[in-house]
Amino acid sequence: MNNIDYLINELINEDKRLKNIQIPSSLEEKKNLYRAIRNIRGPKPISKKYLKIQDEYLQKEIKNKGITYEEDIKKDKDIISIWQGDITTLKVDVIVNACNKYLLGCFNPTHRCIDNTIHSFAGIELREECNNIMKGKTLPNGEVILTDAYNLPSKYIIHTVGPQVNKILTNKDIQDLKNCYYNSLELAKEKGLKTIAFPCISTGLYGFPKDEACKIAIKTITDYLKNNKNVFDHIIFNVFEDEDLIIYKKNLF
Repeated sequence: MNNIDYLINELINEDKRLKNIQIPSSLEEKKNLYRAIRNIRGPKPISKKYLKIQDEYLQKEIKNKGITYEEDIKKDKDIISIWQGDITTLKVDVIVNACNKYLLGCFNPTHRCIDNTIHSFAGIELREECNNIMKGKTLPNGEVILTDAYNLPSKYIIHTVGPQVNKILTNKDIQDLKNCYYNSLELAKEKGLKTIAFPCISTGLYGFPKDEACKIAIKTITDYLKNNKNVFDHIIFNVFEDEDLIIYKKNLF
């Protein structure tokens, strides 16, 4: 039995909901199935053998995707860069995760949001750590929590909850988004983390207008840097979609 078959079977055997699942024959289908059943698994302990094999598998998967090193990203303006790519392949001190208020990751087996992707490639240890931190509580908008990054190339993850915009953008939505960026910078500064990558917080399913969110992100960070010189070496705006790349280039330059 190869590693992915072992990992799939271990998760199926511990969850009666999965007892009738048929394991596909192709490797790509197995990878998709494994990600899906990991995503629906609640936070709970598992064997050391499982974790060892999982970690080897995930680190190999990330390496195959291609790791991007912070020092290889050109700084576009002072210490700020715009970089388009998969944040789970970025080797920096800390990446920021746009999470939900429960801080347990996305349980939708087929979703490809950043929260789902980060938890999927960090490993099940991340959900367990988040659960131990939250203990059933919820994280208010704009607040931040630091965790290990486990199998990701980054050292740490800062998790923050962005506002959900309900048709009309309110002053509270704007302040909550500012807090996501400001509090992430404050926490990174407190922990001595010098390189940090931010995604486009709240602009996906949470409905924050992209152009406005970009302006808030840039202004919050540039204002922070004016009062905190030499605190950071590199701040990266991580964009994934072409539309976001265009918006950030327009507003940064």
